[in-house]
Amino acid sequence: MRFRKDRVALAAGAFLILLAAAAVAAPLIARGLVHHDPNALFRDTLNEYGLPVVGPSREFWFGVDTSGRDVFVRTIYGARTSLVVALLSTGFAVGLGILLGSLAGYLGGWVDTVISRAIDLTLSLPVLLFSIGIAATCSITAEGCLGGLVQPGISLVTAIIALFTWPYIGRIVRGQVLTIRNKEFIEAARAMGAGTGRILLRDVLPNLAAPVIVYGTLIIPSNILFEAALSFLGVGIPPTTPSWGRMISDAARGQLYTVAWWMLFFPGMALVFTTLAFNLVGDGLRDALDPRTQVTG
Repeated sequence: MRFRKDRVALAAGAFLILLAAAAVAAPLIARGLVHHDPNALFRDTLNEYGLPVVGPSREFWFGVDTSGRDVFVRTIYGARTSLVVALLSTGFAVGLGILLGSLAGYLGGWVDTVISRAIDLTLSLPVLLFSIGIAATCSITAEGCLGGLVQPGISLVTAIIALFTWPYIGRIVRGQVLTIRNKEFIEAARAMGAGTGRILLRDVLPNLAAPVIVYGTLIIPSNILFEAALSFLGVGIPPTTPSWGRMISDAARGQLYTVAWWMLFFPGMALVFTTLAFNLVGDGLRDALDPRTQVTG
């Protein structure tokens, strides 16, 4: 497989594996290695003005924030939040995009018209503004949204991101289905009496694997930044749950990063390297799965 020859993509993949392992093992790292909980307050690390005076040190590897919490531990826990939200939202978006895009491309007619207009409408909306409005509306009601099915927090942020990202997959899937729906193997399946569902599952979906994998991987970093933006604006992950966006927001409040640079630097670098790694892996997969692309050494 050509992906194995792409050293940059392999290095990025190795970084993501290590990050995922650290995120899964966050409780063990916090309690067994540094002996600090993500919400534990160390008031002795703050001065009389409530500013952190302890930067990166032997006890606090990434320093402390304005509440006296360990930035290293919260950065590791923040990886859990970012990865969970990004992967779940991408999974939902890919599933919905495949379903609606396949129906639009294969059935055509009014089904294609309705779904295509829904895609165009969603893509034309000011995403951040609508996301803030939805998050704020669901957060002020005790029962959340959709009759309590979606609660403020990770589930709400995941639902919002999936709502605004599925059209990208849907449009790609629709285009792919339009190119193959009149192929000979599809016509043969119809001639044998296969129904629409059977044709979509057995003949169409396998041919969508490569583009869906590539674009799904490339959507993940965008969703990580989406979650970080919502948390930065205060309508995403609750303050008690560590999130890179929330940590960056805390550092930016009152320009605290000018006196406690570590509050901004470490979660910011985690965000940058993670999104970069996913983009590099996505590029590597695209080059490996695209038959028109050749690796030159």
